[in-house]
Order: sequence, then C-alpha cells, then structure tokens
Amino acid sequence: MVYVLIRHVVEDFSKWKPGFDEHGSTRKTSGSKGGMLFRTSDDPNSLAILLEWDTIENARKFTGSAELKQKMEEVGVISKPEIIFLDKIEDVMV
Repeated sequence: MVYVLIRHVVEDFSKWKPGFDEHGSTRKTSGSKGGMLFRTSDDPNSLAILLEWDTIENARKFTGSAELKQKMEEVGVISKPEIIFLDKIEDVMV
C-alpha cells in the first residue's frame, strides 16, 4: 500500500473543510482510496492528512498538480505543505 502524509496549516478550519470535502471526487478519480484527517491538539488549524493511494505514480501526479496547488490556495492553506510518501510495512499490534 502507498500512503501520502500531508501536513499544513490553514487559515480557518471551518472554511477549509468544505473545500477539502468537495475535492474528494477529484482525489478519488486520481487514485485516492480515502484516509484519515487529523489536527494537532494545540491548534485546530494545524492539520495532517493521511491518504491511501492506488499507486505511487498517481499519488505523485496528484500532489504535484497545479490544480491541487490552486485548490489549496482557494481554501486557505497558509503554510507550505509537507508531503511525505510512505510504503506500508506492517500492521503493529499493541
């Protein structure tokens, strides 16, 4: 499995979230299988998004697209995104 971890800060989570949700269909057609959304305990506008992807090539194409950059600007991403590509090694028990 290929995962993409994206960390960034948004201006206002309540403004950002509807745009993120709306962009879901684009993520899906680009190969995303869904994932999880997190925010830090200290700052509700500091986010981490962990998405599962079908292939590393599709993940790289999506995260490097001009469309994604434009969407992030539109919804109020105010920091440079940190994007990390991950390969799942194993599930860890307690």
